[in-house]
Amino acid sequence: MIFGLFRKKNSNRLIVDRQYAVLTSAARVPFFYAAMDVPDTVMGRFEMLCAVMILFFRRTAGSDTSGRQLAQEIVDAFFQDIDHSIRELGVGDQGVPKRMKKLAGMFYGRLETYGAAIDAGNAAALAGALKRNIYPQQDAAPGMLPLAEWMMGAEQALKQVPDEAIARGDVALPAPGK
Repeated sequence: MIFGLFRKKNSNRLIVDRQYAVLTSAARVPFFYAAMDVPDTVMGRFEMLCAVMILFFRRTAGSDTSGRQLAQEIVDAFFQDIDHSIRELGVGDQGVPKRMKKLAGMFYGRLETYGAAIDAGNAAALAGALKRNIYPQQDAAPGMLPLAEWMMGAEQALKQVPDEAIARGDVALPAPGK
């Protein structure tokens, strides 16, 4: 009974789990990999998950306090998931913190860069940033304009989602290619 005093209380756990599952499913839609030239690799999936999380995070930044709290809990779940995945890939306990720090820096750098392009309404700049991040060492990489345009459209669609839907964990991103 006394140990309950020290346990982190998380009344949003079911909502966070449900919303995180919806977001990760959105990032795994095969259309991104088959028709939008996102490589179906560990890093390609990381990039798509970052893009989806960034869109969700940006939408919830303007919502009420519970929406921002939920967004933070979902970002925390995202990083716990990444930590778990790194360990499954065989990275030892001593290497995990270094890689997590690098991946967190990558995520927050993308949040800033993608956000600036979206705020400016500049799909070409967003496509350029996506191309640099998704294909960092390839000069002849495919263009990312379709993905950038999907992100711009998804941003607009998310603006229409009421705060009550965010608080319930009922936020879905539009499917690509429609």
